Amino acid sequence: MNAPAKTTETIVHPTIGQLLLKRGLINDVDLSKALTFQETLGGRLGAILIRIGSVSEDNVLEALSLQLGLEIVTSEHMPQDPVIFIEAMKLSGIEAEWWVDQGAIIWMPDDGSVCCVSRDPLLPSLQEVVSDAFQEKHIIWGLARNRDIDLMLDLVRRALADDGRDITGDVALLRELAEEAPVVELVSNALAQAVNEGASDIHVEPREHEFDIRYRIDGVLQNRVTLPRSRFDAVASRIKLISGLDIAERRLPQDGRIGLRISGKDLDVRVSCLPGVWGESIVMRLLLKEHKQFSLAKIGMAADQLAHFEVLANEPYGIILVTGPTGSGKSTTLKATLEAIKDGKRKIITVEDPVEYNIPGVTQVQTKAEIGYTFARALRSILRQDPDTIMIGEIRDAETAQIAVQASLTGHMVFSTLHTNDALTAFTRLIDMGVEPFLVASSVRAVMAQRLVRQLCPHCRAPHEPSANVVQKCMDLQKLFPTLLTGSPQWFSAKGCKQCQHTGYRGRLGIYEMAIVTNELADMVLHQRTIPDMVLVARKSGYRDLLEDGLIKAWQGATSVEEVLRVAGQTGVESD
Repeated sequence: MNAPAKTTETIVHPTIGQLLLKRGLINDVDLSKALTFQETLGGRLGAILIRIGSVSEDNVLEALSLQLGLEIVTSEHMPQDPVIFIEAMKLSGIEAEWWVDQGAIIWMPDDGSVCCVSRDPLLPSLQEVVSDAFQEKHIIWGLARNRDIDLMLDLVRRALADDGRDITGDVALLRELAEEAPVVELVSNALAQAVNEGASDIHVEPREHEFDIRYRIDGVLQNRVTLPRSRFDAVASRIKLISGLDIAERRLPQDGRIGLRISGKDLDVRVSCLPGVWGESIVMRLLLKEHKQFSLAKIGMAADQLAHFEVLANEPYGIILVTGPTGSGKSTTLKATLEAIKDGKRKIITVEDPVEYNIPGVTQVQTKAEIGYTFARALRSILRQDPDTIMIGEIRDAETAQIAVQASLTGHMVFSTLHTNDALTAFTRLIDMGVEPFLVASSVRAVMAQRLVRQLCPHCRAPHEPSANVVQKCMDLQKLFPTLLTGSPQWFSAKGCKQCQHTGYRGRLGIYEMAIVTNELADMVLHQRTIPDMVLVARKSGYRDLLEDGLIKAWQGATSVEEVLRVAGQTGVESD
């Protein structure tokens, strides 16, 4: 941690608001709102912008570091032993409790200097006290995240034998703590940081002595911060408070939602609380309200799959099913399909639970199971709306399946999803639901299973030679799909850099397993033949399984072999 360079010149620093505006991290509306808040209640502008959700704490710290010439100090670069802080506090001649109240920590490195970080290092009273206490020492001021400071202060509190109050049963106190600035800023910053990093979910998970805040980014959970368990109840109460949930209820699951503007984006946050052994596990699903453009050409389909799918999607009637587990991108594929086929000449209606993204030109219906407005009931109403195309969020039961099949047989194009592990199992699933085999064979046009694999970060990917088994598998695929596997293979592995949060990956793309229902395949469905038999027939029309499609994308350098095997399974193919 280096001290800022000293100079005798008078330098006019741009304000924090101007720096954030220049970087495009906030807009004029955000700044005006924060300045009005500041005029009314006071406080630092950066802290206010974080609190109202306009920007993340990391963005503010970077701007402050540039503005003030102070280094940003992370918890990894602070002492981990609270005794080191307490000894420095004692040397100052000031009670340790005062430092805790000020939200400041100090320590003395081996070079004899004094390092001090606080929530507000520019506070005149703090600077005056530290300067008077260490007149003969070189003082280095630094910036740090509030959560890092709070973590160290909690270590100090524990070392001072301050075990805190038992607040779990005091609803009034919980509500009061949920409104305190540090808790408000922590929750707001967690949301803003998650949006900036492209997270789809935030997980707040309590343990015996700590709790973790984790982000799901590109389908993988990444730990962002671990905080003392003593702070969990206040944080959980804050989340419940803003999502309209009962703060006092900890024994039953609860679901709520929040409408927020975070980092300049309108956000719909779905909140789920689930009681656990050490407290409630809280998951926040982040959904951007703004219209998101979807394109079939950009979600990862290979050229041959895309050509077949576009033709099938524009057929006048039939069923196209997209299968896969939760979070495999099925809804995104269907939304991209609707974007591709809407031409102003068709009546397109969807029934979803929930409606995640708005699509202009499409009538979207939200089911409400609590009042009995299910998929089946909504579908019966939709068929009286003279639709051309229907999208069903998910076929969950026999009644919905029967209505979908009847709709396709009466001249409607139906798109829907199923929870199956592969494409061809979808036929068996529909028959198990009670749909007659001849109806399945005559109504379904295509079934496509899919998964999402992480794309390699273009800034740090490293050349890599896969195992001999993988290479041989791809040589076999090259004979089957020569137009896709052209030239020399571009094998890469994940490395990790600052651009990708040291994961080696940025963004995701789909891998697909498409089975087109030809006359021969329809006959096999009618006679309920085995899946291996159906695979042999499907291969005649370009079918390949998820692993094979993933290896093609690894050959092309879009992802790594390790990532494909993680998502699609090894099935006899081993990597180095």
